Amino acid sequence: MIKLLKNLSVYKWLVVAIVGLVFIQSMADLFLPTLMADIIDKGVVAGDIPYIWKIGAGMLGVTAVSALAAIVASYFSSKAALGMGRDIRHKVFRHVESFSLQEFDKLGTASLITRTTNDITQIQQVVIMMLRMVISAPIMLVGGLIMALSKDAKLSLMIVAAMPVLIITIVLILKKGVPLFQTVQKRIDRLNLVFRENLTGIRVVRTFNREKEEQERLQNANKDLTDVSIKVNKLMAFMMPTMMLVMNLTVVGIIWFGGLRIDSGAMQIGDLMAYIQYVMMIMFSLVTASMMFIMIPRAAVSAKRINEVLDMKPTFLDEGTLKADKEPGTLEFDHVSFYYPGADEPALSDISFKAKAGEVTAIIGGTGAGKTTLINLIPRFYEISSGSICVNGVSSKKSSQDEIRSKIGFVPQKATLFSGTIAENIRFGKEDATEEEIEHAARIAQAEDFVSKMEKGYGSEITQGGSNLSGGQKQRLSIARALVRKPDIYIFDDSFSALDYKTDANLRAALKEETKEATVVIVAQRVSTVIDADQILVLDRGQLAGIGTHKELLETNDVYREIVESQLAEEEIA
Repeated sequence: MIKLLKNLSVYKWLVVAIVGLVFIQSMADLFLPTLMADIIDKGVVAGDIPYIWKIGAGMLGVTAVSALAAIVASYFSSKAALGMGRDIRHKVFRHVESFSLQEFDKLGTASLITRTTNDITQIQQVVIMMLRMVISAPIMLVGGLIMALSKDAKLSLMIVAAMPVLIITIVLILKKGVPLFQTVQKRIDRLNLVFRENLTGIRVVRTFNREKEEQERLQNANKDLTDVSIKVNKLMAFMMPTMMLVMNLTVVGIIWFGGLRIDSGAMQIGDLMAYIQYVMMIMFSLVTASMMFIMIPRAAVSAKRINEVLDMKPTFLDEGTLKADKEPGTLEFDHVSFYYPGADEPALSDISFKAKAGEVTAIIGGTGAGKTTLINLIPRFYEISSGSICVNGVSSKKSSQDEIRSKIGFVPQKATLFSGTIAENIRFGKEDATEEEIEHAARIAQAEDFVSKMEKGYGSEITQGGSNLSGGQKQRLSIARALVRKPDIYIFDDSFSALDYKTDANLRAALKEETKEATVVIVAQRVSTVIDADQILVLDRGQLAGIGTHKELLETNDVYREIVESQLAEEEIA
């Protein structure tokens, strides 16, 4: 928690102003009961009306100062806390962007979303209270005790008797509450995970008529969160009545003994009323402190979760600064092996090949052969276990990740689009792309036809996730996004699967001319997509089972021949 609070240093002058304003407000509040005692003892009892008006006007002035200080302090504390929350959120987001896919796999997307939203909101709320209450509570407690003692020292024994009860209650509640707060955050993570899976996989859920089962799963996650939240609220609900009971019993005792002291002439009526108000201030300051002690552990849980993200070191960092331009348009794997974290068997084992500029390298293999894993290693999404990968003649470890990725145009297996216009999505590949470059890329990607039919053309809006487009349209826009970049190396991860045979053929013909000076790596399921490749890599269970042209592999490679024969058989049946 303290580590995150250091982010408040940017707002140190706001914090100084808050401290000053809260001090002024507290002093004003402490002065009011004394003024009221004077009105009663010197004005009401003596029947001095002018004195009542005079002191009353003073009380109005003091109240106005207190209210103004409270309003400005609240504004400043909100500004500082929300600004700090914004800064932490930005810091978390920037740090997460440096993660490899291994860190994402470890933390989980749902948990990262919860930490960036709910957990940081918890911190903001506590900081707002801390800036206001943590400063005012001690002032009101100490000031109230001093003023109460100045009115009547003997009556203060009632406060001494009541305070241990309040403190013991607070400690017991904290002891039971902290573990529950930790559970609440974990249950929120779980609920977010179920929500996210249901929303992103809604088509699958409906296709297999699993709505009822998914509703039950969500209901269970929701019930788990509800149950633990009810436990927390029951604990909190027990605290406030206990506090109020102790406070009211203390006031009853003060009125009783205070009445006896007034009767004996040792105390005046106004002083007793002021004393009661000071006791209420003391008690309320303890209640306020108890609320802080309850909120701070919950915020501490959130702070710990945020710090886990900020303290997590990426699996690998940039180790070099070499420019990846020694051999433009080349890609080389040299005895590359890769294990997923915690896996016993390698996903890829001893992979070696070289792809040259102007050549098309195709990768084919059965499900789970390691095709997507292989191409995810090229932009350094994961760190290889052994061997080396050279992009443009430079080892990916000797150049920065930004430098390596700037040479690559990547089209993932699942087409991902962002909310915005079609032009903005294509320009995602090249920020300063002109309209002509965007249109050219769309034309090569066979997207021009359906884009031109839209009402606003390239200015047409794409909804979140591209839900207003078909799978083939999203794939073509993803391809256009890579083409507009004009990289040295193009990577297509099964990026033609949603296209019909005619569009696929037209696209590959257009790509051949567009990418003639670059290296093209294609992962494909269809033999027809890879048949004209300069070299085909055949993967089988993470190993390179063969490499060569279609004709060579058909004659010499059993794995490739099986793939070809199975597809030809399917086509003949159709």
